[in-house]
Amino acid sequence: MKWRVKQRKMPERHLRSNASYAMKLYNHKKIEEKLQKAWLKDGTYKAADDDSRKKFYHLVMFAYPSGDLHIGHWYNFAPADVVARKKRMEGYNVMSPFGFDAFGLPAENAAIKRKLHPKDWTYSNIERMRKQLYSMGPSYDWSREVITADPEYYKWTQWMFLQLFKKGLAYRAKIPANWCPSCKTVLANEQVVDGRCERCKEEVIRKKVEQWMFKITAYADELLRDLDMLDWPEKTKTVQRNWIGRSEGAEIQFGIKDKRSDIKVFTTRPDTIFGATYLVLAPEHPMVKDLTTKERQKTVEAYIMQAAKATEIERTSTEREKTGAFTGSYAINPATKKEIPIWISDYVLGHYGTGTIMAVPAHDERDLEFAKKFHLPITWVIKGIAPGMGDVETDIWQKTVGDHAYTGNGWMADSDKFTGIETEKALPAMIRWMEKEGWGCPKVTYKLHDWIVSRQRYWGAPIPVIYCTSCGIVPVPEKELPVLLPDVDDYNPPGDGKSPLARSDAFVKTTCPKCGLIAKRETDTMDTFVDSSWYFLRYADPKNDKEFASAKKLKHWLPIDLYIGGSEHTVMHLLYARFFTKALADAGHLTFREPFTALRHQGIILGPDGEKMSKSRGNVVDPDDLVKNFGADTVRLYLCFMGDYSQGGPWNPGGIHGVNRFLNRVWKFYQSAPASKKDATDSKNILKTLHKTIKKVGEDIEQLKFNTAISALMVCFREMENSDNISTEYRESFLKLLAPFAPFVTEELWSESLGYNKSIHLAPWPAYQKGLAQDEMFNLVVQINGRVRGTINLHKGTEEKDAQDAAEKDEKLKKYFNGRTATKIFFVKDRLINVIFPEA
Repeated sequence: MKWRVKQRKMPERHLRSNASYAMKLYNHKKIEEKLQKAWLKDGTYKAADDDSRKKFYHLVMFAYPSGDLHIGHWYNFAPADVVARKKRMEGYNVMSPFGFDAFGLPAENAAIKRKLHPKDWTYSNIERMRKQLYSMGPSYDWSREVITADPEYYKWTQWMFLQLFKKGLAYRAKIPANWCPSCKTVLANEQVVDGRCERCKEEVIRKKVEQWMFKITAYADELLRDLDMLDWPEKTKTVQRNWIGRSEGAEIQFGIKDKRSDIKVFTTRPDTIFGATYLVLAPEHPMVKDLTTKERQKTVEAYIMQAAKATEIERTSTEREKTGAFTGSYAINPATKKEIPIWISDYVLGHYGTGTIMAVPAHDERDLEFAKKFHLPITWVIKGIAPGMGDVETDIWQKTVGDHAYTGNGWMADSDKFTGIETEKALPAMIRWMEKEGWGCPKVTYKLHDWIVSRQRYWGAPIPVIYCTSCGIVPVPEKELPVLLPDVDDYNPPGDGKSPLARSDAFVKTTCPKCGLIAKRETDTMDTFVDSSWYFLRYADPKNDKEFASAKKLKHWLPIDLYIGGSEHTVMHLLYARFFTKALADAGHLTFREPFTALRHQGIILGPDGEKMSKSRGNVVDPDDLVKNFGADTVRLYLCFMGDYSQGGPWNPGGIHGVNRFLNRVWKFYQSAPASKKDATDSKNILKTLHKTIKKVGEDIEQLKFNTAISALMVCFREMENSDNISTEYRESFLKLLAPFAPFVTEELWSESLGYNKSIHLAPWPAYQKGLAQDEMFNLVVQINGRVRGTINLHKGTEEKDAQDAAEKDEKLKKYFNGRTATKIFFVKDRLINVIFPEA
């Protein structure tokens, strides 16, 4: 039988009998199962804590065990594993661990729906997912596995809580919170999407609840500032910056008519103070009751009840009609000395700034909409046209603004001594004036507010706090940790705002660690995001029962060199983990302040119909079926090849066949062409292809451009297939390049066809010769001020800066440069460079 490629007659060594061909078919089921066991037994991927090699901490976001792995999980984990494998072959001491984020609402809700205990449901899923992960062939160090629902783990979650409590970063307060009527628990703002619970999609309501909070706002400035030093996607950093929302402005005191108290207002536009015609308080502002007159009491109370039903997303929506109620009281504008009415409206949020705004309807769209609805004064104090301009110009500007507020810069108007001054110059002068007058000062505020960590649910780490009638709030002594989550018969949320743990007398009743009197335990459990805010630290020392991790191992492994996961965690997990790291560093437990040096996001795989995968749509792709039919290597390779890793895209069920054929060709080639000790001599063209491929694949893996790396491998293999004279170096190098993508087939060929005893995944990554890896040469045309002055011979693909440097150093061209600074450069890659100098 002849094996043909593109109808070409293949070399003699590719001829085989039907019998020998049948014996050498690749049995992926048998080989993958064999190698999975061998890698675990031999500890092929175990990371050594005391290794002298340069470390590389590679991490993917751990899995939530809510069910089977789907192809989306594979898309996160499998291509990311390629980087870890390459780094290991490059000689790094690679730690690539894995674990399970096991507490939380999804698992608990799923268990309740199935009438199962959350623990039983969760751990059965973990067992199932672990087997699926084995089948994927990742190079995880399974000896470091963590499960956040294990007492050995959440002991240290509770310990972390106590460290924050000691530093004043964990506190209890009664605040308006997001309440999910379906999940019957409080949600953090980050867990509310479009006014609904991100887990169950139920509409969220606001209610006052006493909660445990983490003071993440104490680190707002540092969280913002340190983003600049991180190798993260710029979009992710921008989202975090916006979420933290630092605003500079002024805090202004407005006196209250007929009262000795005053109201503090934060504004980013203190230059508009002369245009403030009314104040607006958030409905939940503590001064509303005192400011409301008897005549307005019923109206105000009714409005407060109405506002409580609106979510924060709804309240801040620009599309929603403005509503409000007049309190009956008046404030005094400190700049104009005029009385202005005090209103309440839900478009003002209690947690932002002071919970009060000075309304300047001429220069804020929301204020303008409110003023028009309730017939409140509108005073223009900034104009976008310079003083002294004629009536025609003024009329044109006013028509341009139309019925909208003018929010830009310009010139002050009707603002006493500041009238006629440009706003950018007037702003600092006005703040100084306010300070001198004693009713204003510079101020910085943030949109970020403290993290609510209490959850009124069963499946979570118990908060390690005791309530004593004599001593008050008492932390559980560290030596008594963990506070074990009890087994209870009824783990359903009672619906009264309390945790199911409140029904367990055996859990609740205890004694005070300070005075020994009868006391009660906290019955709320912690938000699952607390567990995931430090799990990456535990991987450094997962079996330690004396501390969360030894200082020596933390110093060796941390921070993480490359972290890969979904961008949906930008303002939850990623922000919380940064906060935890900084707080632990300040407490003396860490020597670094940022956990993730480099971060990359994978895209999302859509269903074959182009829609997001979901069981209800029936478009979920089961990787187990694909592995059964094609083998794990084919699935891994296709996930890497299907497109830009950061973008994702729809699943093409037919595309996997081409990748499978490619791997089968590789298998057949190495089976029919065993390694020879008498090496052939590769042609120069073949060598150039190999070394360019080594360079290309190595660079592409570093940049997570897996699809283009595989394209280069396919071209390289085609050269090998079509040649009668291929050296052992070529064959071995190609197999090494393919190994991170297809670990099973390459491991088998490395040992069975090439005769090596040691794993290919511990073999050295092939090096390329720079000369052979360079692209072809070309003559670059060099122009000076548009006139051709000569050419220089460069490698194809040379970038502009290198081309300019080469032209300046060329003996025949350097006289045209003569140390001058170019005003402009026109560059066409692989064709010409035109350097423009000022004419003498």
